[in-house]
Amino acid sequence: MIIDEQAEFRSLLMHHVTTHWSDAIISAYDPTVAGHLPDEFSGAGNDIVLLGSRHGDRDGVDVLRRFLKQENFPPVVYFGTEEDQDEVHRIGPDAHFTRVHISHDSLIVGLSKVLIARQRVASTSSLFVGDMRTGIHPLIKGYRFMRKLGSTEHSGVYLAERQSTHLQVVLKVLRQMPGQQDSIGAFDRFLQEYETIAEMDHPNIVRIYDLGVGDDHAHIAMEYLDGGDLRLKIDRGISERAAVQYLRQIAGALFAVHTKGVLHRDLKPGNIMLRKDGSIALIDFGLAKRAKIESEITDKGEIFGTPYYMSPEQGHGNTVDERSDIYSLGAIFYEMLTGKKPFKADTAMGIIYLHGNAPIPLLPTRFSQYQALLNMMLAKLPGNRLQSAAEIEEWL
Repeated sequence: MIIDEQAEFRSLLMHHVTTHWSDAIISAYDPTVAGHLPDEFSGAGNDIVLLGSRHGDRDGVDVLRRFLKQENFPPVVYFGTEEDQDEVHRIGPDAHFTRVHISHDSLIVGLSKVLIARQRVASTSSLFVGDMRTGIHPLIKGYRFMRKLGSTEHSGVYLAERQSTHLQVVLKVLRQMPGQQDSIGAFDRFLQEYETIAEMDHPNIVRIYDLGVGDDHAHIAMEYLDGGDLRLKIDRGISERAAVQYLRQIAGALFAVHTKGVLHRDLKPGNIMLRKDGSIALIDFGLAKRAKIESEITDKGEIFGTPYYMSPEQGHGNTVDERSDIYSLGAIFYEMLTGKKPFKADTAMGIIYLHGNAPIPLLPTRFSQYQALLNMMLAKLPGNRLQSAAEIEEWL
């Protein structure tokens, strides 16, 4: 149900919703034409109420308060002004947006989170797709399963064909983990990954086509990168020219990511894919985080990432910023040129120790022109490193 006096705004919200959920049944209500809803209005029969701030002679925030006082009222998403955001936050609707700054992707992710959160309370049924040995879950409509590409602790990754366009895509599907508290965090990170990548528009960042959230599944459809990953390329040997070309492209993608206030936090050759035309694309933003967000989905001090490419500060669980990703890229650049990792030890903690204490490795003489750049990327202290990924191009 959409409630607001402005017809254009109701139509805008309706467009966003039906673009994503084509079979949604929506009722639109104009309080200035049909009359204000009575105090006993319960919202019954609606899965979610989208409440605008314009109600004629009534204040939208007061209407919000009235709705939230009702027992068993459906989830309410409020669309207010910048001036009333603090008050709305105190009242506590299920979600709220500024009505003049609505991003389609952010709205859909926000509504999905609200619906899933309410379902967790109302039902103990599974939220996620189960074991997929026999193919993609039947609720993921519009895709034809081709083969499994891999899996992680929480998700499976599959090659599929979009039936409407015959485009090959990668489907990342959240696994079924009913009743486990960690499933909630996994789902939040899953939606965060979609929201993070979907707002990026850069040739060296994987393209996202679709987010699907159903009663018991969630999936992301993204670009299929058919040239293999950088790890395989390094194993086969990379020319100096190609290594520098890849460095430029990765740095450009990182700069775009950082400009959006996002850190990758798990930059490694396995998360850098190639297309057939030789261009690269960053993938796997599952560990990415917004640099300015204080609340962590994960526990503070928990170490994420791959030790071989981890900055000293990340390895010790300290605060990280853009310069940590630059350090990881420096480790990758060294490996692209030499075929060797900058630091090796028998244990993960041994590698982390070397990142923080061992001298920066020297490149072979034939690559000595890049040593100064490498030193600026692999400096132990963030303050001694390049401060922006854009500076890598300047040094080259």
